Amino acid sequence: MSHGPNLTTFDEGRLMQVLVAPIVSEKATMVAEKSNAVTFKVLQDATKYEIKAAVELMFKVEVKGVSVVNTKGKTKRFGKSVGRRDNIRKAYVTLKPGQELNLGGEAA
Repeated sequence: MSHGPNLTTFDEGRLMQVLVAPIVSEKATMVAEKSNAVTFKVLQDATKYEIKAAVELMFKVEVKGVSVVNTKGKTKRFGKSVGRRDNIRKAYVTLKPGQELNLGGEAA
């Protein structure tokens, strides 16, 4: 992804909002172990370049690549009322070899 816009073109305040939350699930853990990737919930309008810049800025790691998945929200019933879950945009951020991102908060 070296042909995209460089880090200086992004607003730092915007980058701080791009990553909504880390996704900690069984699938995300398996992906992390297998391909050195971390999964994040991101803003609906976030681009791959913004996500890459945000991860590099916040966690001080080198990013190899970013894959993005849009998940449609399911319709759920609760008794008579029908509700709908929010649409989610997930980013699988692959780190360069030797890089490590610790989301647990404990010292490595």
